[in-house]
Amino acid sequence: MKPKVRENVEKFSVRKIILALADAFIVVVASLISNFILTPLGHALSTRDLAVSMIVSVFTCFAWLNIAGAYNKLWRYFNGKDYLLCLYGVLGGVATEFIIFFLFSGECYTLYTLLHALITVIGISLFRYLFKDAFISLVETGMQEAKLKRTMIIGAGRACRLILSELRNSDAENRNKSDFNPVCIIDDDSTVTGSEIDGVPIVGTTGDIKRMVEQNKIEQIIFAIPSCLEDERKRILDICSSAEVPIKVIPFISDLIFDDNNNKIIDQIRDIRVEDLLGREPIKFDNAEVKNFISGKVCMVTGGGGSIGSELVRQISKYEPKQVIIVDIYENNAYDIQQELKMEYGDSLNLVTLIASVRDYYRMNQIFENYKPQIVFHAAAHKHVPLMEVSPMEAIKNNVIGTFNTATLAQYHDVEKFVMISTDKAVNPTNVMGASKRCCEMIVQYLAQQKEGRTEFVTTRFGNVLGSNGSVIPLFKRQIEQGKPLTVTHPDIIRYFMTIPEAVSLVIEAATLAHGGEIFVLDMGQPVRIVALAENLIRMYGKVPYKDVEIKFTGLRPGEKIKEELLMNEEGLQKTKNKLIFIGKQIEIEEEHFAERLRTLRDAAQENNEEVAVAALHDMVPTFITPEEFNKKALVKM
Repeated sequence: MKPKVRENVEKFSVRKIILALADAFIVVVASLISNFILTPLGHALSTRDLAVSMIVSVFTCFAWLNIAGAYNKLWRYFNGKDYLLCLYGVLGGVATEFIIFFLFSGECYTLYTLLHALITVIGISLFRYLFKDAFISLVETGMQEAKLKRTMIIGAGRACRLILSELRNSDAENRNKSDFNPVCIIDDDSTVTGSEIDGVPIVGTTGDIKRMVEQNKIEQIIFAIPSCLEDERKRILDICSSAEVPIKVIPFISDLIFDDNNNKIIDQIRDIRVEDLLGREPIKFDNAEVKNFISGKVCMVTGGGGSIGSELVRQISKYEPKQVIIVDIYENNAYDIQQELKMEYGDSLNLVTLIASVRDYYRMNQIFENYKPQIVFHAAAHKHVPLMEVSPMEAIKNNVIGTFNTATLAQYHDVEKFVMISTDKAVNPTNVMGASKRCCEMIVQYLAQQKEGRTEFVTTRFGNVLGSNGSVIPLFKRQIEQGKPLTVTHPDIIRYFMTIPEAVSLVIEAATLAHGGEIFVLDMGQPVRIVALAENLIRMYGKVPYKDVEIKFTGLRPGEKIKEELLMNEEGLQKTKNKLIFIGKQIEIEEEHFAERLRTLRDAAQENNEEVAVAALHDMVPTFITPEEFNKKALVKM
């Protein structure tokens, strides 16, 4: 059998055969009814002619209905346009039967032909109309048993066609695993609306998503445009999330994997993640340069068990370092990342895990002497704003003194590069945590200005990290899963967000690009309203905000800003070869006064003199203002 013929036979499935047999039955019955009606009027056909008419019209009507496309649409998708196709098919079939009959017999049964055509059209259309609902009910019952969900696909491109092809060709077992019952397709090319792919109709553009979800009783959405630009991707996903059904996505084209073990696109469809809604392209960095920078070096990560620190250790370990040293005061986190890396690399990674506090100068000095790190990533810090407002001494001791200890020891021991991880809360801080981190930035700049020794000092600054310890996303997820209201401090509060891998990519890229004294800032796109993030997260769980899950506004916490910033007024931006990473111009540090104020701050913190320490912090960081003062101005501008 030729390939084309085989393809046509395969396309004409059992479903189409059943539909064709039903149409044949209707054509025969319509012939009998027409002849019966015309008998009293003296226009009836002879038994022989009637038999010939029925046989010929069955074949001609089938042929014309098939040509018109009446068998291409699944019953559950039938609409007005498809009933017209049935009309065209029947008229073409009956007209052809009339011509054939006339040519071979010379008889012209016009009245019979018209009546036969009318009854056949009514019969075929009525059959489809009556059985459409019955078919849907039967199918939905079967789907419920198989746990298949009514699915809308966004995008009518190649990914959509692959999904439908894989579903069509999959066996029953794999079909049940896929969980997809494709019902309709959405595409912003309005010229394709009304057409179909593998029997699934394209019903509208992205503006129609919410209406079509309700109209077609959609249970889940698949976003199938892996090449979509990030801004457009966010726009469409925002619309999808407002439809209040679960959303799944196909990863970016660069993240799709097709090999001997994984050659199906269905297997790579995943649940939507909050980071899909950020509206910013993921950071890309030069792996070759990073490998040259890290390979064969002794790398130390303070706070190596934390969210950022542990990811730093993971990424550093990929580039064949000579040794990786994890330093953390919290043994549980340090143990977790240690065991993870042992399972991943075994003995091929020279890993040392040390329990130590960056506050302890002598212990840190011992570590520097024993292990002689060449690159230090300083991630150890207290970062929780409200907790540090209650315990400001701990923020000063851990953040300021801990950074001073680690940075000065790095300089003393001739570390090649010292990379300090900062936060957007250090810009015009309104809380002790932010002010302490701004002080850390100033310490790094102070040491860079001295140009003593060979150490190159660099600071990286970025916003909130999705999924990190203490971040809002894990809290929201716990609240949803426990059936509790989501707590948002203020309806207008906005934040910059990035993923943990992105944050760490920035840190490593900064270390690679740094020559000393720079502060690297990430272009994090548009800030995100926390209440919108909460609403989208609720919708991602398939629930309705304010109906299924309540959102409560609890009021701004101590020291909390309504809006974060990434740059201070004095800082400009200089481009780097990575289009999403910029260098902020550092503010010159007046070294003599800075050292004197730093001593005052250190002494007050060590004596636990909170009043003097906080006052000293204000002296060191002139941009440190009250949250009330900042928020009042920010709300006026918003």
